[in-house]
Amino acid sequence: MLFRTRALDGRWSAWRPAAPESDDRPDRGKEHSGALAGWQLGSPYWTGGAEQLQYRTVGRVGRVRAYFVRSPGTSAPVDTRIPYLANKPTIITRAQWGANEAIRRAPPSYADNVHFAIVHHTAGSNSYTASQSAAIVRAIELYHVKANGWNDIGYNFLVDKYGQIFEGRYGGMTRAVIGAHAMGFNTGSVGVALIGNYDSAPVTAAAKAALVSLLAWRLDLAHVDPLSKVVRVSAGNPRYPAGKALTLNAISGHRDTYPTGCPGTKLYALLPAIRAAVAKTGLPKLYNPVVTGSLGGSVRFTARLSAAADWTVTVVDQNGATVGSGTGSGTAVDWTWDATTAPPDRQYTWTISAPDTRPATGAIGTALPPPTLRQVKVSPALVTPNGDGRADVAKLTYRLNTQAIVTATLLDSSNAVVSTLFRQLRPAGARSFTWSNISVPDGLYRISLVARNAAGKQAQTTIPISVDRTLSGFASSAPAISPNGDGRFDTLSFGFQLLAPATVELDVLSHGLVTASLFDGFLAAGAQQIDWDGGGLPDGSYKALLSATDSLMTVKQSVVVRIDRTAPVLRLASFRLLRFWLSEPAKLTVTLNGRAYKVTRKRAGYFRIGHRGSVKALTAVAADAAGNRSALIRARR
Repeated sequence: MLFRTRALDGRWSAWRPAAPESDDRPDRGKEHSGALAGWQLGSPYWTGGAEQLQYRTVGRVGRVRAYFVRSPGTSAPVDTRIPYLANKPTIITRAQWGANEAIRRAPPSYADNVHFAIVHHTAGSNSYTASQSAAIVRAIELYHVKANGWNDIGYNFLVDKYGQIFEGRYGGMTRAVIGAHAMGFNTGSVGVALIGNYDSAPVTAAAKAALVSLLAWRLDLAHVDPLSKVVRVSAGNPRYPAGKALTLNAISGHRDTYPTGCPGTKLYALLPAIRAAVAKTGLPKLYNPVVTGSLGGSVRFTARLSAAADWTVTVVDQNGATVGSGTGSGTAVDWTWDATTAPPDRQYTWTISAPDTRPATGAIGTALPPPTLRQVKVSPALVTPNGDGRADVAKLTYRLNTQAIVTATLLDSSNAVVSTLFRQLRPAGARSFTWSNISVPDGLYRISLVARNAAGKQAQTTIPISVDRTLSGFASSAPAISPNGDGRFDTLSFGFQLLAPATVELDVLSHGLVTASLFDGFLAAGAQQIDWDGGGLPDGSYKALLSATDSLMTVKQSVVVRIDRTAPVLRLASFRLLRFWLSEPAKLTVTLNGRAYKVTRKRAGYFRIGHRGSVKALTAVAADAAGNRSALIRARR
């Protein structure tokens, strides 16, 4: 298909092909492909200000679709004075050129490293100003995501004819982000596109210089020799099927991996000179670091320097201590570390360095997993360490995923450290600590729990805990009450101690609902007593809940009491066997032949009284916890 556009001044452009670089795309199955099925994809074409579009089809075309991308220019030139990193080329970041992060479809994917570079051109028009370049990059991003259905802009970097360098695909310029610029060869490559069409137009000096500086920096990060050859295996495209190995230059053109005119005849012809210029930029350099061997044996380190120099290889453990080091001189780095005593379940960091070169680093072994703290709880969350046996201690529980040094620190309300509760090396699994002998003043606190592994990685969490000694010793004078007017356990008393003045509320609850309010008011410090006659409530089990609110917080204690007006039933089932039946738990007084015995039964049902010899006469009576007495049993033989 051909198309042309009419500019705002009414002039029509020349007819242009609509799909000059249709093979710029992700590897198969790596990105969203819903927009690709059944369509021959085009590429974004910068027209500048335009108001009309005309198209002509060539051959058998069933349907045509066009995406109009409006990308307004910036009100002022993009500030390119802020370098991405010191001593690196100036790169206009995604934030600076106005990337639309909201349209990105998925998190970035990464390769093991950058192994080579692929040079592209965007095609389209070369007629743009320096202030329009950011708008062109925004338009390419929008087209790649919205029209082509990709996750993000396809290129890792873009360079305009004025020498401005733009960050491309999201994920980190120093990381091996997998782009969507060379189908079959995206993984392990960095894609750099010059903005414009370089089939016949010459590459400007500014664009060439920027491309050289960018490639010199990016390949040096990966320690790739720009003059070297690399062997890459295709992930699949119409020219090289999946699994096909291909030998490429470390700086290749897009047409080397696919039958395309990209990056244009003029730019492609410059690639040998660009490789040579990149190789001379930023010297000295370190190339192709390789580590062979494994822990528990010998580990060999090799690399190559661009010029003879003194070099050093250093290996450090997870604590930063040096466990091996070797030195040498020349262009070839070659040193072997005797790692026979190195535990295989540890990770070590190695560095190859030489004066004025970018060092190469890596890791050997298995990294310790970062510690995690899960299921962190403290019970109770409010401790009342006043010696009454209730909530005098707190139990901290947690679960570790790996062995770590665990430190628990008590912090006050201002985040100041009050004390260290413990510092222990703890294995993985469920762990606990009991905080006793609590001597801190009443107040609101937090426990800071930190787990740190041997590699220095740590996890931290905090959990609130409160201390209040105001209320203690809440108890009832009897476990049950029998308000039936027989003079036994018709009333009971609730007693407690206040260590400080407080507003006190005492309620009686049944099944969680308040059935009686016994007291609500202010009490001074000291021993307290509140009497209760049952309040006419029916027989049953109740919870007496006492709340004491001081200047800090509310403390609660509870006891269970029963109202029981029913006397126990005691029956003699067998005089000969001294076998009885009892309707409820009770204390019995059994007299055999004039001698009294005390028996406590904790369960209802049948039971026997052990006795040697014959029994001539017996009496028995039972009394329950509320003082209710059974009928007296008398029997004689």
